[in-house]
Amino acid sequence: MTYRPPLRDLAAALKAAGYDRLGEAFPEADEATAAAILEAAGEFAADVIAPLNRPGDLAGATYANGAVTAAPGYADAYRQYALGGWNSLSAEPEFGGQGLPKALEIGMFEMIQAASLAFGLCPMLTQGAIEALTAHGTDRQKALYLPKLVSGEWTGTMNLTEPQAGSDLAALTTRAEPDGEGGYRLTGQKIFITWGDHDATDNIVHLVLARLPDAPAGSRGISLFLASKFLVGDGGDVGARNDVRPVGVEHKLGIHASPTCVMAFEGAKAELVGEENNGLAAMFTMMNAARLQVGTQGVAIAERAYQQALEFSRERKQGRSAWTGANPAPIHDHPDVRRTLLLIKAKTQAARAICLATAVAADLSRHAATPEARETAKLREELLTPIAKGWSTDMGVEAASLALQVHGGMGFIEETGAAQHYRDARILPIYEGTNGIQAMDLIGRKLSMAGGAAIRGLIAEIRAEAVGNARLLAGVAALEEATDWLIAHKGAPDALAGATPYLKLAGDVVGGWMLSKMAGEGEDYARLDRFYAEQVLAGAPGLVPAVVQGAAVLEEAL
Repeated sequence: MTYRPPLRDLAAALKAAGYDRLGEAFPEADEATAAAILEAAGEFAADVIAPLNRPGDLAGATYANGAVTAAPGYADAYRQYALGGWNSLSAEPEFGGQGLPKALEIGMFEMIQAASLAFGLCPMLTQGAIEALTAHGTDRQKALYLPKLVSGEWTGTMNLTEPQAGSDLAALTTRAEPDGEGGYRLTGQKIFITWGDHDATDNIVHLVLARLPDAPAGSRGISLFLASKFLVGDGGDVGARNDVRPVGVEHKLGIHASPTCVMAFEGAKAELVGEENNGLAAMFTMMNAARLQVGTQGVAIAERAYQQALEFSRERKQGRSAWTGANPAPIHDHPDVRRTLLLIKAKTQAARAICLATAVAADLSRHAATPEARETAKLREELLTPIAKGWSTDMGVEAASLALQVHGGMGFIEETGAAQHYRDARILPIYEGTNGIQAMDLIGRKLSMAGGAAIRGLIAEIRAEAVGNARLLAGVAALEEATDWLIAHKGAPDALAGATPYLKLAGDVVGGWMLSKMAGEGEDYARLDRFYAEQVLAGAPGLVPAVVQGAAVLEEAL
């Protein structure tokens, strides 16, 4: 099936997310300009990338003789992506970027990811590398690496995970030995490295977590290093091959066209990024960028799965129409099929606006007019990030599953393509800190920021805008009740046991708030708002017992 860029839905979600608040900081990115950029990005996604999705899933990336080859067509499509300037939207103009809002970049990314999740992972990791080096790199590192990364001539990776150290980065053992010349030599193995090797660009910039010889134990002893595939001279010229190589690609449930590599660092030349033993803080700049982008991937895969299921429902005839009595009728005429499709649509639009609202907050945290406004926006960005990542990716898996259900038995057959969306989506709640970790971050750190001001401000804003909206008012009251309980029990096992249902509650309520903002954009959006209120928000008060149940039953069980 073809992919149709959801431009109208993106415009409505951007408006609900507060894109108009960026006008003062980004006068050149007004609504008309944003619409034109997104339209062009949608055309590229639909015409160039989307046709590669199914063939890429079938062929996959391949490994042979110590090198990885991207799935057929992917390297050429990536080069077109870079030449089109899509890699540089929000980067700093000083390094060749266009200086546009992150919110606009996230809208563009959604369509690229929907066209092919496996393709979109490559520029996604590069964007994280750009943000990490912009925030923590030396002037030399910025001058040498950022222009090439921003242009897309080179790509970036994030090397965290090791066989014995998944989410527990404190357990990593990759070593960094000083080389006596002001640099370092890295030795160790990293796994699950997305686009760790490929043939789409001339060089790959690896950001790697490792330990110095005298580093303290645990997470306090982790440093961040840069080791490129090919060594880079002081003039920016690419030299000899570095001692880092892929030793294989992972055989995964989905995203087959994305080369997920096992990488071996065998005395690879490297340079320190940021301060010694402070690498985790530097890496979190990259991880937080990736968390919002992964949430956007959840939106993207939901949209792609929805479009295919909707098209199938209009073509597949079976049974009698509930409305016209025609027999046989398209399954689109069965109420439960329409309910399923509308639920996907409503949740996708809610998640889209949550992710864009997070991006708007990120833009304002950097560019708002006053320090106070920047601080308030930063708190909102940090509060929303685990919700954007966790709720949106859980929603993406749910949407892909429901879309497969619309296909019935045909959805379970690979040839229809519906199964690919489900397989591809399943990694998203695992990436960049599992959603359980997102939930623990939300209740453990984000609720207490600024003495609770971030969550209190969000609750107050939703309540003020929910006047007359009974379901949303009940939902925000439930969120407040659960929040009060968790703050009172901070750090206790009882609070940790309620973290995941709390994240779901928060996402359900914030999503309902976002849809309520769109209700005036046309009857179709008003309908989504009403439907979501009864199908999702109505259940919000029922999540409070799951949040406050405590951990005793878990300690006693199993």
